[in-house]
Amino acid sequence: MNLKHLKLALGLQSLRGMLDPIAGQLERYLDLLSSRQKLVASNIANADTPGYHTRDIDFQEEFRRAGGFAPEAQEVGGLAMKTDGNNVSLDREARLLSENALRFNVASQLLRSQIRAVRSAIQEGKNE
Repeated sequence: MNLKHLKLALGLQSLRGMLDPIAGQLERYLDLLSSRQKLVASNIANADTPGYHTRDIDFQEEFRRAGGFAPEAQEVGGLAMKTDGNNVSLDREARLLSENALRFNVASQLLRSQIRAVRSAIQEGKNE
Protein backbone atom coordinates (compact mmCIF):
# COMPACT_ATOMS: atom_id res chain seq x y z
CA MET A 1 0.00 0.00 0.00
CA ASN A 2 1.48 3.34 -1.00
CA LEU A 3 1.38 6.53 1.06
CA LYS A 4 -1.58 7.91 -0.90
CA HIS A 5 -3.70 4.84 -0.15
CA LEU A 6 -2.62 4.82 3.49
CA LYS A 7 -3.63 8.49 3.90
CA LEU A 8 -6.96 7.77 2.22
CA ALA A 9 -7.61 4.73 4.45
CA LEU A 10 -6.71 6.62 7.63
CA GLY A 11 -8.76 9.63 6.58
CA LEU A 12 -11.81 7.50 5.81
CA GLN A 13 -11.46 5.60 9.07
CA SER A 14 -11.32 8.88 10.96
CA LEU A 15 -14.28 10.26 9.00
CA ARG A 16 -16.26 7.07 9.59
CA GLY A 17 -15.49 7.32 13.32
CA MET A 18 -16.97 10.82 13.36
CA LEU A 19 -20.00 9.97 11.22
CA ASP A 20 -21.05 6.66 12.78
CA PRO A 21 -22.60 8.23 15.90
CA ILE A 22 -24.40 10.84 13.81
CA ALA A 23 -25.60 8.29 11.25
CA GLY A 24 -26.74 5.98 14.04
CA GLN A 25 -28.76 8.74 15.68
CA LEU A 26 -30.30 9.72 12.35
CA GLU A 27 -31.19 6.09 11.70
CA ARG A 28 -32.89 5.83 15.10
CA TYR A 29 -34.72 9.10 14.46
CA LEU A 30 -35.97 7.87 11.06
CA ASP A 31 -37.12 4.60 12.66
CA LEU A 32 -39.10 6.56 15.25
CA LEU A 33 -40.64 8.71 12.51
CA SER A 34 -41.64 5.56 10.65
CA SER A 35 -43.26 4.10 13.78
CA ARG A 36 -45.12 7.33 14.44
CA GLN A 37 -46.34 7.41 10.83
CA LYS A 38 -47.82 3.93 11.28
CA LEU A 39 -49.51 4.90 14.54
CA VAL A 40 -51.01 8.06 13.06
CA ALA A 41 -52.27 6.09 10.06
CA SER A 42 -53.82 3.56 12.44
CA ASN A 43 -55.46 6.36 14.43
CA ILE A 44 -56.95 7.81 11.26
CA ALA A 45 -58.12 4.39 10.09
CA ASN A 46 -59.91 3.91 13.41
CA ALA A 47 -61.45 7.38 13.59
CA ASP A 48 -64.94 5.84 13.38
CA THR A 49 -64.26 2.76 15.50
CA PRO A 50 -66.33 2.94 18.70
CA GLY A 51 -64.19 2.84 21.82
CA TYR A 52 -60.90 3.30 19.96
CA HIS A 53 -58.39 5.47 21.83
CA THR A 54 -55.70 7.50 20.07
CA ARG A 55 -52.19 6.12 20.43
CA ASP A 56 -48.83 7.81 19.97
CA ILE A 57 -45.23 7.52 21.10
CA ASP A 58 -43.38 9.80 23.47
CA PHE A 59 -40.90 10.93 20.84
CA GLN A 60 -38.31 12.48 23.14
CA GLU A 61 -38.36 9.61 25.62
CA GLU A 62 -38.03 7.00 22.87
CA PHE A 63 -35.15 8.89 21.27
CA ARG A 64 -33.32 9.04 24.60
CA ARG A 65 -33.90 5.33 25.11
CA ALA A 66 -31.30 4.16 22.63
CA GLY A 67 -31.93 0.46 23.08
CA GLY A 68 -33.01 -0.14 19.51
CA PHE A 69 -36.27 -1.66 20.71
CA ALA A 70 -39.59 -0.99 19.01
CA PRO A 71 -41.14 2.20 20.38
CA GLU A 72 -43.82 1.79 23.00
CA ALA A 73 -47.19 3.14 21.89
CA GLN A 74 -49.28 4.80 24.57
CA GLU A 75 -52.78 6.15 24.75
CA VAL A 76 -52.93 9.91 24.38
CA GLY A 77 -54.65 11.64 27.25
CA GLY A 78 -56.50 14.92 27.29
CA LEU A 79 -58.40 14.43 24.03
CA ALA A 80 -62.12 15.04 23.74
CA MET A 81 -64.10 11.82 23.95
CA LYS A 82 -66.99 11.27 21.53
CA THR A 83 -70.21 9.62 22.64
CA ASP A 84 -69.06 6.28 21.21
CA GLY A 85 -65.90 6.34 23.38
CA ASN A 86 -63.58 7.21 20.49
CA ASN A 87 -61.16 10.09 21.00
CA VAL A 88 -59.43 10.36 17.60
CA SER A 89 -59.09 13.97 16.44
CA LEU A 90 -58.60 14.09 12.68
CA ASP A 91 -57.23 17.63 12.98
CA ARG A 92 -54.57 16.44 15.43
CA GLU A 93 -53.67 13.45 13.29
CA ALA A 94 -53.41 15.58 10.12
CA ARG A 95 -51.09 17.95 11.99
CA LEU A 96 -48.96 15.01 13.13
CA LEU A 97 -48.76 13.68 9.57
CA SER A 98 -47.50 17.06 8.35
CA GLU A 99 -45.06 17.39 11.25
CA ASN A 100 -43.77 13.87 10.68
CA ALA A 101 -43.25 14.50 6.97
CA LEU A 102 -41.30 17.67 7.73
CA ARG A 103 -39.12 15.90 10.29
CA PHE A 104 -38.51 13.03 7.88
CA ASN A 105 -37.42 15.43 5.14
CA VAL A 106 -34.99 17.23 7.45
CA ALA A 107 -33.49 13.97 8.74
CA SER A 108 -33.19 12.61 5.19
CA GLN A 109 -31.40 15.77 4.07
CA LEU A 110 -29.00 15.52 7.02
CA LEU A 111 -28.24 11.90 6.15
CA ARG A 112 -27.71 12.81 2.49
CA SER A 113 -25.28 15.56 3.50
CA GLN A 114 -23.35 13.04 5.60
CA ILE A 115 -23.13 10.71 2.60
CA ARG A 116 -21.99 13.59 0.38
CA ALA A 117 -19.25 14.42 2.89
CA VAL A 118 -17.99 10.84 2.77
CA ARG A 119 -18.10 10.80 -1.05
CA SER A 120 -16.25 14.12 -1.17
CA ALA A 121 -13.54 12.79 1.15
CA ILE A 122 -13.19 9.71 -1.03
CA GLN A 123 -12.93 11.81 -4.19
CA GLU A 124 -10.34 14.11 -2.60
CA GLY A 125 -8.33 11.07 -1.52
CA LYS A 126 -8.38 9.65 -5.04
CA ASN A 127 -7.21 12.92 -6.54
CA GLU A 128 -4.14 13.23 -4.29
